[in-house]
Amino acid sequence: MLKLSGEALGAPPHGQGVDPGTLRTLAEEVAEVLALGVQIGIVIGGGNIFRGLKGQAQGMDRASADYMGMLATVINGLALQDALEKAGAPTRVLSALEIRQVAEPYIRRRAIRHLEKGRVVIFVAGTGNPFFSTDTAAALRAMEIQAELLCKATKVEGVYDRDPTRHPDARLYRRLSYDRALAEHLGVMDATAIALCRDHGLPIRVFPMTRPGAVRQVVTGEDVGTLITERDEAPQAEGQEGSS
Repeated sequence: MLKLSGEALGAPPHGQGVDPGTLRTLAEEVAEVLALGVQIGIVIGGGNIFRGLKGQAQGMDRASADYMGMLATVINGLALQDALEKAGAPTRVLSALEIRQVAEPYIRRRAIRHLEKGRVVIFVAGTGNPFFSTDTAAALRAMEIQAELLCKATKVEGVYDRDPTRHPDARLYRRLSYDRALAEHLGVMDATAIALCRDHGLPIRVFPMTRPGAVRQVVTGEDVGTLITERDEAPQAEGQEGSS
């Protein structure tokens, strides 16, 4: 299961809107991995278009703002589907909100069947409920389709002990436990998503989406970014290799 933020589709450096070049590059990487025989599900956010928490901060009702954010993920899902199919990857969009004209309704067995037939499945509209993030949706859908790994794409190398964009001396974790990520509020994913993965033993790989070929490296087992499991390890300086 690949979790993408909405900003991953936007034009750099701020990730706003949907950038055709960025979309094409991402689609080509996913199509390459699909050709290896890997079953791929994708949960995508909508922050490049609208973010529910931002709407709430501006005075909107939280539930209404979250539903708007869910619709933003549908737009991103359709854009990604178009790019993937142009890259030769058959794709289906499944929505937690019923919008039959543009997406299939989410049904667990249907999603699994699409994956078995070699199609990329894009899950949109989060969980279909307000107050839950797309991180939580990614963890939930990963459990439902019995994914082996949840991959969280980011703009940085992995998980750091503090914000590396503000602190040049921030240290990178190569291995990290669920409990440490929760206790230290490291901002990898929201707490509900991490706790769900912990409770069901689903490993999380946090990796840099900006690195060419990163998706392939992750699915072929290379030690990219940060791996979050029950095992814990002290942070290491960036560039220092972690143990296997």
